[in-house]
Order: sequence, then structure tokens, then C-alpha cells
Amino acid sequence: MAEPDQDPLATTSGWGRWRWPFTVLVAASLVVGVVLRFVSRSPLWLDETLSVNIARLPLGDIPEALRHDGHPPLYYWLLHGWMALFGQGSVAVRAFSGLWGLALFPLVWVAARRLGGRRVAIYAVALLALSPYAIRYAAETRMYAMVSVLALAGWLLADDALRSPRPIRLAGVAATVALLVWTHYWAIWFLGAAAAGLVVHGWRARRAGRADDVGATALVLGAMVVGGLTFIPWLPSLLYQGAHTGTPWARPLRPTEMVIFTLSDFGGGPRPEGQFLGWLLSLALVVGLFGAARDRLHVDLDVRTRPAPRPFAILIAGTLALACVVGYATGATYATRYAAVFFPFFLLLAALGVDQLRSRPIVVGTLAVLLALGGAVGALNVTEARSDAARSADAIEAAGEPGDLVVYCPDQLGPATSRLLDAGFDQVTFPELAPPELVDWVDYKARLRAVTPEAFAQEVLDRAGPRQIFFVYSTNYETHRDLCPAIYNALGVDRVPEVLTHPSDAYEWASVVRFTPRPS
Repeated sequence: MAEPDQDPLATTSGWGRWRWPFTVLVAASLVVGVVLRFVSRSPLWLDETLSVNIARLPLGDIPEALRHDGHPPLYYWLLHGWMALFGQGSVAVRAFSGLWGLALFPLVWVAARRLGGRRVAIYAVALLALSPYAIRYAAETRMYAMVSVLALAGWLLADDALRSPRPIRLAGVAATVALLVWTHYWAIWFLGAAAAGLVVHGWRARRAGRADDVGATALVLGAMVVGGLTFIPWLPSLLYQGAHTGTPWARPLRPTEMVIFTLSDFGGGPRPEGQFLGWLLSLALVVGLFGAARDRLHVDLDVRTRPAPRPFAILIAGTLALACVVGYATGATYATRYAAVFFPFFLLLAALGVDQLRSRPIVVGTLAVLLALGGAVGALNVTEARSDAARSADAIEAAGEPGDLVVYCPDQLGPATSRLLDAGFDQVTFPELAPPELVDWVDYKARLRAVTPEAFAQEVLDRAGPRQIFFVYSTNYETHRDLCPAIYNALGVDRVPEVLTHPSDAYEWASVVRFTPRPS
């Protein structure tokens, strides 16, 4: 890979007076980015609370709990150990992801240097520091920061092994593959794309007569197979989840939807600033793939991708293509958090695109825009509430008494709110009056259809007796848009409703309604 001193354009225009602004910009981005990964003020939302509630179970009970949830167990086992050391507070459990987020920095540096030299590495770590996507998942109690680290570490180890297939490197490839598939199922599509790319690489090496390269490719593929074989003990659980859980909360997405939603979230989400940043980064990616600097003010574009970044494009496009095909075949949907498996490669390509701008004022100006947008949206990710759980719990505790009945519709509101609510309340979920700490995704839609809103409301009334009922509900869930309002109306026949909270702009918004007995 090219190093800066090998690049004829690298020395045509020294940094001069732009050196200090550039240095301050990069240094400030690193400091702010690290801080933002550890200062989230939002209460845990559904997925985070489920992570904690599953991980705090005895180690032997975690696999069975996950059969009803939909993930492999490695992250939860690790989080279990982390919580045993540092507790279950929001700061503590999020710090586990924060450390994975920090671990991504040196890996990005090494990968970017291999891709385009030291200058690309500086751009890449600066973009990573204030990436709203990276900040969010480093500040969220989920496995996605860990997935990004393992995916990039796997690529680096495979790249090393292709150059020199020593046993220790091949063992590293196998171990990383094993860790990935035991962490998140999207690793399967990512590894499928990687394997396809390696097969093509080996075929081209064979045609060119590079026997050593063919052998190294075969060894890397073999190491990947060995790592994948470790997943066999979990296959029965995966098959059970595929048949009974899936993603009942949304429909499969079209390829265009997957791309647009991903680019938007890579920029920080649906806010205009986030969408704008996402498109700017995607433009930089295109330049990184197809562009080559001709001089300080000109970049030539070629319809053919450049050889160095081509494997990254294959990983990104191949992962999305495989996931899309399987999604339509199985009815599974796509959430942009799954893109964590190829996010580092997207960021590396964007950094390579920035590197094609060789005018120092333009480089500093471009980075300033990208980092300012990223910092602004990234700060919102950790300062704004992702859930209305705290508002709901506060309203219930202010208006209720221990023993009052709290009902969650959908049950997906239960984990986050119950974590904050006084344990003295009687808390149940729709449709089966189950405890609120976990969500059982097994045959989810069938279980919803088996209970009518009127019958459920009567069960709630019978259970409440003379006690107050607090109904925590939302219509922001595809499976419950009609069900929760119908339960509200059914309860309102016998009880007097009083709205305590209205929905906010939080990602996981909810309303709280108090139902008191009607005067006799």
C-alpha cells in the first residue's frame, strides 16, 4: 500500500500555515469523540434493557432466554461478566460498549495505513471519532461496537495471512470468525461476502500463475471454515429462532430502502444534518472507489473501481445483497444497526475519498464540515432521550401508589420502564399479563392474534379490582397500531381515563394514561 512519501502528490504542497488548523481540528475531534462515547444521558431503551436483563441471568440460563429473543450468546456472556465486576447501572453497562468503541480506533488506523498511507489513517480516525453512528453504538448497551471491531480485526488478520499464511495468523482468522458468528447473525452474510471475494481472488491468482497466492487464499478460506464450524452447537437454537422468532416488528426492506436508510444512519439518523452528512460521506466513498487525484485541484473519475479499495466495496455490497435475498426469502427485516459489520469499511473508503483532495485549504474545509456535522449530530445522540421510559416512570410514581396495576402495550415498552419504576407496582404486559422484564418473540404475531383487546381489557380489570390502572402504550409499533388503542377504548368503558404524559420526540416514545374507577 502507498505511504505518503511514495505519493508524488503528497509533497507538492506542504501544509504550511494550514498545519496548525489541521492538527487542532483532528486533535479536538479525537478528544470530543472519546468523551461522547461515555456520557450518554438517556435512560436505557428496549434493546439495551433486554441486553441487561438477559445478561444478568445465570450463565446457563442465557442461551434459553435467547431462544426467545433472537441472538447468539457471546455478547451476553461477556456483559454478564462485566456486570459482575462493575454493576448494572446505565453508565457501567454502556461503558462496556464504549471500550469496544475505543478499540476500533487503532484497528482503523492500521487498516487505513494499509489502504492509503498515513494521511488516510489520520482522516479515518478523525471521521471515526465524530461519526454519529460510531458514537451511538459505542454509547449503547448492545453488541454492535463489538461487531465492528471483530469485523475489521478479521479483515486485518486475513490480509496478513494472505501475505504470509503463518499458523498464528490463520488461527487468528479462525478465532475472529468464531467470535463474529457467536456475536451477531449478520456476520454470516459478511463472511459469505468475504468468502466469495476470496474465491474470486484465488481464481484470478490461479489464472495469473501465482501459486503461492492460490495456496494462501485456500488456507485463509480453510481457517474461515474452521472458525465457522465452532458455531455448530448453536445451530439448533438458530433454526428454532428462524422458525419462531425472526423480526415480527417490521417487514423485509427493498434494496433501495436498505441503502438509503443505511446512508442516513451512518450520518446520524433522520435529522436533516444527519442525512446531509450521510450523503457527504457516501460522496467521499464514491471518490475513494473511483477517483484518483491528478493534481491539487483535479480528481479524475473512472468507471472502474480502483484495485486497493475494491475488496471493501465487495464486502459492503455483498453483505447487503446476501442479507436482502435472505430477508425476502425468510420474511426478516433490516435495521441499520446491523450495518455495524461493514461500517468500518465504509468509513475507510470515505477517508480514502477525502485523501483525493490535495489542496490543503480544501482538505481542512472539507474535514471541518464533516466533523462539525458529525459532532453536532453525535452530541444529540447522547444528550437526547432515546426512550420515554423515565417520563413514564416519573408520571406513574407521582400519581400512583404501590400495588397499583401498570399495563404495557406493546410489551416492548415494559423492559425500559420497569427498570426505572418502583418495584412495588404490579406490572404486566399485553397480551398474556406477563412480567415486563423480557419480551418473548416466539410466534409473536400468532400470540397477538390469539387475544382480543376486549378480552385482555377484562382480564386487566379483573386483576386490578379497586386499584388504579396505569396504561403505558404507543402506536409506533407495526404489530400494535390498532391493538393498543382498542385496549384503551375497552378500559375506558368501565374506567375514567386521564392522560398523564403525551409522546415526546424520543425514538421509543410512549404515553401514560391513568384509569380510575367510575363513580358508582
